[in-house]
Amino acid sequence: MDPTWAAAAAAVVLIALPPAWSVTRHVVTLVHEAGHAGVAVLTGRRLNGIRLHTDTSGLTVSSGKPRGPGMIATAAAGYLAPAALGLASVALVESGRTAWALYAGLGTLALMLAFIRNWFGLLVVVLSAAAVSLLVWRAPERVQDFAALTFAWFLLLAAPRTSIELWPHRRRVRTRTSDADVLARLTILPAAVWNVVFILLTGAALAAAVWLVGPP
Repeated sequence: MDPTWAAAAAAVVLIALPPAWSVTRHVVTLVHEAGHAGVAVLTGRRLNGIRLHTDTSGLTVSSGKPRGPGMIATAAAGYLAPAALGLASVALVESGRTAWALYAGLGTLALMLAFIRNWFGLLVVVLSAAAVSLLVWRAPERVQDFAALTFAWFLLLAAPRTSIELWPHRRRVRTRTSDADVLARLTILPAAVWNVVFILLTGAALAAAVWLVGPP
């Protein structure tokens, strides 16, 4: 089997099997919160802290204008970040730049350490950084390529799954604190529309990655 599609098959296992998903879902939360944090900083907001919880939820707190484009972009970034990172990683690996993807991930994790505000979040970030470090400094190139592709496909598949899961979650939990609900309060679009936007955009990123690598 082509290594690219073998990596995709491995990613499917990480998502489809409940015992695996209960663990790997924390990685999605990590990228989700990193997306909020990164966009907050890029739009001029002050990043105050990031928390990752044992139930796979997370929270990123930033300060700045309570409304406006910066706040909207920050709120929208979470569910889109895994898809964006996954697509970028596939593009880098397919173009022979796996090291760029690994070093970018390691640098992001290092920066996140300064803003993690709970012990479980610190554990997730440290373990993730240790895994990436082993790949960078110990693994042969072909192992790096396969691991990076597996991670990329995992994010590309997990992004639409978590966006779809948001729909029943919002119906079940009435606190209305999800990213879609925050965006509904910031814009004229209702939360359901934002949920659909997340699903469409993450699905489009997955389709773009499939088009990029070509048929198996």
